[in-house]
Amino acid sequence: MHPLFNNFLRGLLLVFPIGTTLYIIYAAIRWSNNVLNDLLFEWLNLDIPGLGIITVFFGIAAVGYIFSRAITRPIVTYFEKFLRRVPIIKIIYTSLKELTEAFVGDKKRFNKPVLVDLGSAGTKRIGFVTQKDLSQLGLEHMVAVYCPHSYNFSGNLFLVESEKIRSLNKSSTDVMKYIVSGGVTNISDDM
Repeated sequence: MHPLFNNFLRGLLLVFPIGTTLYIIYAAIRWSNNVLNDLLFEWLNLDIPGLGIITVFFGIAAVGYIFSRAITRPIVTYFEKFLRRVPIIKIIYTSLKELTEAFVGDKKRFNKPVLVDLGSAGTKRIGFVTQKDLSQLGLEHMVAVYCPHSYNFSGNLFLVESEKIRSLNKSSTDVMKYIVSGGVTNISDDM
């Protein structure tokens, strides 16, 4: 009975992560497709699997193409200035825009992984430098370090003395996976 139980546990280590990942992807695609089909094609009485997702993908790509043209750039700039002036909307819009730009685009922010010395009993934390200059806050010798939480899509921002951080010569993607996985995922080289 003991070897059977060991084989079950080994199988579970393989099946659970793969099965859960596939199920989450399937559920997300199915949910978004149902919502998008209801929003976009309910009037046609069509129920084509994947049509909602494909339509949104091409719609977003078309918007990106149209607004990347020089002709429409002033319109986008004016609209963004307008959104940045509306009291409650400016907080939501600028936060989401800067978060999106932190991951994609020209202004990527999570590309400088560092090891932060927290000073207590040799405790260290892995994070990403998001701003090197905090002089506007009156903190000339400090940097802003974002430390994501493990198994979550949140994190903390620490303002740290620049001599208390050490740059990690690792891929930002690998470091983010390492942090989000709670240190379970391996990084290619020793840290």
